[in-house]
Amino acid sequence: MAEVLVYVDHVDGAVRKPTLELLTLARRLGEPVAVALGNGAADTAAALAEHGAVKVLTNNAAEFGEYLVVPKVDALQAAYEAVQPAAVLVPSSAEGKEIAARLAVRIKSGIITDAVDLEAGDEGPVATQSAFAASFTTKSRITQGTPVITVKPNSAAVEAAPAAGAVEALTVSFSDAATGTKVVARTPRESTGRPELTEAAIVVSGGRGVNGAENFAIIEALADSLGAAVGASRAAVDAGWYPHSNQVGQTGKSVSPQLYIASGISGAIQHRAGMQTSKTIVAINKDAEAPIFDLVDYGVVGDLFEVVPQLTEEVNSRKG
Repeated sequence: MAEVLVYVDHVDGAVRKPTLELLTLARRLGEPVAVALGNGAADTAAALAEHGAVKVLTNNAAEFGEYLVVPKVDALQAAYEAVQPAAVLVPSSAEGKEIAARLAVRIKSGIITDAVDLEAGDEGPVATQSAFAASFTTKSRITQGTPVITVKPNSAAVEAAPAAGAVEALTVSFSDAATGTKVVARTPRESTGRPELTEAAIVVSGGRGVNGAENFAIIEALADSLGAAVGASRAAVDAGWYPHSNQVGQTGKSVSPQLYIASGISGAIQHRAGMQTSKTIVAINKDAEAPIFDLVDYGVVGDLFEVVPQLTEEVNSRKG
């Protein structure tokens, strides 16, 4: 059976959920071969094997932490040349898409970004994407070279499928460009204790209707009761009510959770582009004519300052 390269997104050996989702998708196409780089690379093997990786190629060279993406591209190219895979899958983060694009140029292949599903086809993998602000769904395949595909988080359920997970050292020769841009400092992001926005299974977002930074506390309370991430519309971010890092939309982050709750968000196309692929969408808005209601699975016409606290109380009471 053909092998499929999966680029591993991890933090000091802790594998992030989008990589485990990629392993699920990779098994539809062939046998997953994971590529883990940097500090803690070898520590990823157990989790990767549990989720289907037949091999784990590792390299913990200091270059992966000291410089930007080029060393990782060099390593992924080395893995590609060693394995000759049927496809290369990469998590669809900002860094992941840059790595994938650079690799595709080097190996003279086509690239598909932000896929939301993958299936095996007679002429290679077929990727499903959302297009034109998620108004359409397209199916595409690469017609030249080995497919390089980035996949959005929450596109597949994580499924355990124990495999050998044999760890092998990956030999990498770094290019002259690898050390061209050096990381001189890192500042850890302050943890809120909530899930990462783009990876969360549930997202609760607030918009213009929240009417002030101090009122985002009720959005956060609902999110915390559900174990959810907090998002915000562009209007709320532009007003300074919530950090830009939490913006959902065309100029913010794109999310695809199992449940998306929009509170006080009108549903402008800019916002819809970032959340329209969510599996279940719930909107709370006092304007019954708000465009968001054209999109939702469930809508509540009401004042969010009355509805959201009641919803939070109900969730907490059921948990208790």
